Amino acid sequence: MQLTEFNVLSVLGEELNMRKASERLYVSQPALSQRLQSIEQRWGAKLFIRSQKGLTLTPAGEKVIEFVNKTIQTEEDVRDEVLSLGDVVHGTLKLAVASIIGQYWLPKVLKEYVELYPNVKISLVTGWSSEVQRQLYSDNFHVGIIRGQPDWKGPTEHLMSDELHLVDTKIQSLEDLKETNRPFIQFRSHSTYYQEIQEWWLSQFKTSPKRTIVVDQIETCKQMALNGIGYAILPSISLPKTESAIHTIPILNEKTKPLSRDTWIIYSDASKQLKQVTAFIELINRMKKNGHT
Repeated sequence: MQLTEFNVLSVLGEELNMRKASERLYVSQPALSQRLQSIEQRWGAKLFIRSQKGLTLTPAGEKVIEFVNKTIQTEEDVRDEVLSLGDVVHGTLKLAVASIIGQYWLPKVLKEYVELYPNVKISLVTGWSSEVQRQLYSDNFHVGIIRGQPDWKGPTEHLMSDELHLVDTKIQSLEDLKETNRPFIQFRSHSTYYQEIQEWWLSQFKTSPKRTIVVDQIETCKQMALNGIGYAILPSISLPKTESAIHTIPILNEKTKPLSRDTWIIYSDASKQLKQVTAFIELINRMKKNGHT
């Protein structure tokens, strides 16, 4: 079986939908359906059950897809190891990154990285920090960037600390929170972040906010605060540098020290042996040294 057929099966196993799979593979649905029939004949078993809702893996299909994904992963790993033997940086850099880092910090780093190393392919997923760590434990990715204290047995490097700020168009001090009826706009986030905010609030005010609005994305939360709908508590990494109409007030703990969030880089010793990984970490360290993080 050709590796391209492994790719067909892998995509079908991920999407479980003929239309979405055909779009990813740049083929028509009839052509993909015919290709799948041919593949199933090779295996001598039905791998997917087709219905109006999409595709469902059969028991045979589950085993084949597991084998296919392992084979693709092994082929990628061997290619990276072979390419790392040369002088030019090649291969695929596989990153799993906390969503807020992927949105506000990573783009400028990747821009410089791809300019320096044009032969490297980038594979990137974003999500909550707990998901990022799970991805690295399963050896699916080379480097993880997470928020909060890492629960990781391999190498770690501290990337940054960014302070938390109350953001609003009207509230100008934390004392104003005691009297305001403006809504507290919150975004769904990693549980430790939410817990820190809750603990700070209760230590300051001993009661819940009078009104709250909960959204699913930090950018939605920020835009609602910037447009005067209510106030939000946001990390400085997400805040615009120049916005005179917005009040940003540092959140202070009981010792009057700014509340902040740490960001960490995590990876394995094996990943660090790959040239594309070493180049990425070295670039970040250079940018840190030059004050660009």
